[in-house]
Amino acid sequence: MRPRLPLIPLVSFVSLMTASTLPAQSSPITIHAARLLDGRGHARDNVIVTVRDGRIVSVEAAARGVTPTLELHDLTLLPGLIDVHAHVAWYFNAKGRLHEPNDGDTPDDMRVAMEDNAWATLLGGVTTIQSPGSPEDKALRTRIDAGQVPGPHVVTSLQPISNPRLTVDQLRQIVRTRKDEGADFIKVFASASIRDGGTPTLSAEQMHAICGEARAVGLRVLVHAHSAESMQRSIDAGCTQVEHGVFATDAVLRQMADRGMFFDPQCSLVFRNYLDNRPSYQGIGNYTDEGFAAMERALPLALDAFHKALATKGLAIVFGTDAVAGAHGRNVEEMVCRAQAAGQSPMDVIVSATSLAARSLGREHEVGSVAPGLQADLIAVEGDPSRDITALRRIRFVLKGGTVYMSPTQPGTVSADALVGAWRGMSGAHIPLGMDFSRDGTVVVHAVSGPDSTMRYAVKPGGQLVLTDAAGATRNVTFRVNDRLLTLDADGDRLILRRAP
Repeated sequence: MRPRLPLIPLVSFVSLMTASTLPAQSSPITIHAARLLDGRGHARDNVIVTVRDGRIVSVEAAARGVTPTLELHDLTLLPGLIDVHAHVAWYFNAKGRLHEPNDGDTPDDMRVAMEDNAWATLLGGVTTIQSPGSPEDKALRTRIDAGQVPGPHVVTSLQPISNPRLTVDQLRQIVRTRKDEGADFIKVFASASIRDGGTPTLSAEQMHAICGEARAVGLRVLVHAHSAESMQRSIDAGCTQVEHGVFATDAVLRQMADRGMFFDPQCSLVFRNYLDNRPSYQGIGNYTDEGFAAMERALPLALDAFHKALATKGLAIVFGTDAVAGAHGRNVEEMVCRAQAAGQSPMDVIVSATSLAARSLGREHEVGSVAPGLQADLIAVEGDPSRDITALRRIRFVLKGGTVYMSPTQPGTVSADALVGAWRGMSGAHIPLGMDFSRDGTVVVHAVSGPDSTMRYAVKPGGQLVLTDAAGATRNVTFRVNDRLLTLDADGDRLILRRAP
């Protein structure tokens, strides 16, 4: 099977560059943009945002004759996005398979893969993620907070609760243990996976024990729940947020709205990612023929649940992708689906991924809006995503905590030497196992399944890459490359690879 490379009209670049701290952090710096979306549903034209020591000082109309520190010209500035459900610990190993215990990867292999996932996520415009369930998140959170590696702010549950055989006393103890270990919230599986039918797995008593103990120690509870019954138990137990809800009913959604709970349904990215990268998952755990058939069936059901959620007055729908191996750095595709397929207004989609998502984390006074006093987590895109949600695919600027991770400066000619070497498939639809670029102008594309293919490549000015296959068909893409990541882009179809060790 030949890996799918873009054959569609070009878009502008996604910049991949080494982070650079803004100048004169003890003095204010100013950022000018043609448009501002503040994350709270409001838009302004021609604004100057002033930042000092990583925080927003003021948001004002641009004065004539004032030269800003950073000029974003016609770009639209908005808060960094918040994905309330992303699994950066999930990755594909050197064999192009989902990493699992005892596959031969070392802890260092996993650390590097997680760091690359985090970096790709940040460059995809997401400056905060909530990770429901991985003990390895703690070390990554520490490294990012210390400035040792680039990545979004990480909010983590550490290990989730999933064993239905535990007693209520054992469950309460686990909640307290997670608190002591440094978890930011509790993640619990109240239903089976959609691949196993999504039926309830925890009793009402068990749910009350978990959510009651979490409230007592000051932690939120996110609940994986597909069935209406498992959602109902989450509501009755006073949990904070429900994830997925493919089989949600109007009645449980109304009760969630009445209780002030948050709902995080998925529109398509997680399902499409599994289906597009089936060879990398097939045969692992419940990723069976029956499991993939269940995910195919879930696509229209998930869309129907999203429509029901939109029709539920007062329901707080937040943005979460459930990004796993293959989806990192492409989080905004879920936002595109929500606007284009599910019918949510683009501005509401943006609010769900900014101020509303921040409120669901209890961090609305820190992130999620462009307002004085909040952290300067900002992105800028080409176009206006409040009118055309696909503008979020055209991110040109990323700022997190006073550090620029993506610059709007258009690239000149990039030397082909930067491409030379072996790259391993990381994220995208139909991800290849890898691409090997040689100095002689050939690139070998290694498929996860099926034969390899060889193409010619040529680097053109402005970060353009021309790929020509054996039949003479030409594929034009844009690219960005640094010492760790290579991104190929065309009209939202993004392939991300990381340099092989």
